[in-house]
Amino acid sequence: MLLAQKLLLVSPVDVALRLTELVVTADFWGAVAFSLLRITLGFTLALIAGVILAVIAGNVRVVEILLWPYMAAVKATPVASFVILSLIWLGSRGLSVFIAFLMALPIIYTNVLHGIRGTDPKLLEMAKVFGIGRARRLFYIHIPHLKPYLLSACGVAIGLAWKAGVAAEVIGIPTGSIGERLYEAKVYFSSADLFAWTAVVVLLSILFEKLFVRLIKLAYIRMEKV
Repeated sequence: MLLAQKLLLVSPVDVALRLTELVVTADFWGAVAFSLLRITLGFTLALIAGVILAVIAGNVRVVEILLWPYMAAVKATPVASFVILSLIWLGSRGLSVFIAFLMALPIIYTNVLHGIRGTDPKLLEMAKVFGIGRARRLFYIHIPHLKPYLLSACGVAIGLAWKAGVAAEVIGIPTGSIGERLYEAKVYFSSADLFAWTAVVVLLSILFEKLFVRLIKLAYIRMEKV
């Protein structure tokens, strides 16, 4: 403000005005749909794979031992390294799907595995004594016990999937994505566009997280009524 240079930092008013200009364009909604569909797909695949792998690892110790170094490597490796490697394998169009999947998978797997490990053994022993089958044990003991772990995992993983997915798009620059718009803002030194698209990403991430967590809670409520 002292230098009167919007290039360095624009005001919230300028960002809001630029956002209103973008919202009425078809390109804006095309970019939102492009990134939203791919990041959502990547997270959903990570959720399915993470839960399945955690269930298997929770029941077979050897599988947990074999998976540990891979999960640790994914968590420790910089996102940029995976992005560059993925560009060689997949190209730019499917980049955000793979990166969102890769970043969310260890979080979901680890949380669900801890939930399985934390199930009360006395409760399981009681179920075994009374001859309760595997399906009923899963439905009435394991799934309800996993609720806080699953909600926590999704809350963290969704935000990370969005950050990593958009960062991958900025590097890979797939045509028609939010990442491409952020890259163009950098090239043309458009601070208003940069903050406007950043606000869009933050808003989409928050809305998606709230909606998904709400759906999980509703699913649990229906299960409790059964």
